[in-house]
Amino acid sequence: MAVRKHGLGKGLGALIPDETVEKDEGITKIDINMIMANEEQPRKYFDDEKIANLAQSIKEHGIIQPIVLRKDKDFYTIVAGERRWRAAKSIGLKEVPAIVMDLSSKQVLEISLIENIQREDLNPIEEAIAYRKLIEEFDITQEELAIKVGKSRTAITNSMRLLNLDKRVQDYLIEGIITEGHGRAILGISDYDKQNEIAQRIIDEGLSVRQVEALIKSLNESKKEKKNIVKQQYDPHINNVKDKLESYFGTKVNLLNNKKNKGKIEIEFYSTEDLNRILEILNIDL
Repeated sequence: MAVRKHGLGKGLGALIPDETVEKDEGITKIDINMIMANEEQPRKYFDDEKIANLAQSIKEHGIIQPIVLRKDKDFYTIVAGERRWRAAKSIGLKEVPAIVMDLSSKQVLEISLIENIQREDLNPIEEAIAYRKLIEEFDITQEELAIKVGKSRTAITNSMRLLNLDKRVQDYLIEGIITEGHGRAILGISDYDKQNEIAQRIIDEGLSVRQVEALIKSLNESKKEKKNIVKQQYDPHINNVKDKLESYFGTKVNLLNNKKNKGKIEIEFYSTEDLNRILEILNIDL
């Protein structure tokens, strides 16, 4: 019986050469202690609860889909199926059903990356790293990659842009604390500390993606406006007033002059609670 009939997961058949598949003898039982995780595995974050649920399913029904392995000296390297392997180990299985294939290191990496992408097993950052790795290591274009993984070139571009986020914000995406939509909106700000500050507001205030987009638009417009304002010469009186206002409100205050004897006062706040505190100081009841 040909190996392809056992099912290797969506899209794998298109990645593995026919001659490689035909040479394989089919499913075999492999000692679980002879199997090693793939160091190039794109997925680094494994949900313990999902692994536990899979382990329970394996207890009841066994491993329905075999793990795909490559012989690596005296051991076997996982090409596809690391979650199944982890779940099986957690319940003390001694052997697992597997398909052993004669694959190059390049094929192992490509199959592992694309298998995870097509199964949507990766978080947004892992997926972005996988796309970048495929493009850089296999010297393919985004258009070619889009065809391989069955997604649009725009989707791949937007995904890879997430790698321009501050590392702290990337960690929030990995852990699922904020969404990919939030991440794309935060990219409207280039300053890493400001990106992290906005991510904190999303978490603390439960901001939607649209609210974040509006916030960033406001911040960018304010920044542009400040650039258009002629810098005022040092004025001891103005600076003294600024210091007193900052002390009074307990936050940063900006005094800006647009024209002679005209200007404006900006009082910064960093959360809803902070705004309410300032309104109380001003005796404004909304």
